[in-house]
This record gives sequence, structure tokens and C-alpha cells, in this order.
Amino acid sequence: MNPIPADEIIDKMEDLLNVASDSTRLKILYAVREKEKSVSEIVKEVGASQSLVSHQLQILRKADLVNYRKEGTSVIYSLADEHVNMLLDVVYSHVTEAI
Repeated sequence: MNPIPADEIIDKMEDLLNVASDSTRLKILYAVREKEKSVSEIVKEVGASQSLVSHQLQILRKADLVNYRKEGTSVIYSLADEHVNMLLDVVYSHVTEAI
């Protein structure tokens, strides 16, 4: 049996789960899951305004859930690493197993 993690780790886990618990942010994570996308591509796929998507991307960046790079005047986003992909898989599997 695993011991309860230290309070500092629990706090970081709580912060990460809180960031990921927003529906727009989840849609953004799925939008960039398979390949890098520009903000305008994410806006089209998510169906939200550019200002909302940009704001949510900033939150995801601060939480280290997405990476970004500049390409000319565009900013291109992708998942930060395989852990984010695994998190999406685990949550999806958990919520759909009862359906």
C-alpha cells in the first residue's frame, strides 16, 4: 500500500487537477493531443473565442501542461509530455467505464 504523499505533493496534485478540470482547457488539451496547432486552429476546433482560448492556453502553460513555440508571427502549441496524454487517457477511461 502506498503511503499518503507529503502535503507539498498533495498541494501540487490539487493545483494540477484544478487546472485540468475546466471544460475549455480539456478541449484545448484534446485539440493539441495528436499534433501541434496554432491558436487559430485551436479556436476553430474548440469553438471558443480567441481571447478565451488565449487566456486558457496561458493557464495551461503556467501549469506545464502545454508547450509552445513561435513560428513567425504564430504561436504553436502541443502537449507538454506523455504524462499529460496519460492523464487524459486515465480520466477518459474512468468516466466512460460506467457508461
